[in-house]
Amino acid sequence: MPKNTIQKPPKYEVKIHSIHPEGTLKANASVNIYGDFAVRGIKIMEGSKGLFVSMPSYKAGNGEYKDICFPCTKEARIEFDKTVIGAYQQVLSQGQAAAQKQESSGQQEQGQPVMGGM
Repeated sequence: MPKNTIQKPPKYEVKIHSIHPEGTLKANASVNIYGDFAVRGIKIMEGSKGLFVSMPSYKAGNGEYKDICFPCTKEARIEFDKTVIGAYQQVLSQGQAAAQKQESSGQQEQGQPVMGGM
């Protein structure tokens, strides 16, 4: 990269705050957009068609929920959702890998053979 080139921050920087293994709410997240704008209160939900991203919202007078902030185009929404869900899945896989590593090291300490999973 040339010295005079300004490196832009990543478009979306996702932070998964908490994971909920039970129920339809799977995780809470926040997203920094280009390092200039932050969105807090994003939820990763499990629906009948799989995972989806729920933006921060408020309940209108008619009982309908309205998003407070949202991507303005279909393409931006697809990219945003894909990035948030990808970050969630990455955190899950890192957690599973850490749990497997901890489990295998515990079995080795107890003198039990370590069996590979399928």
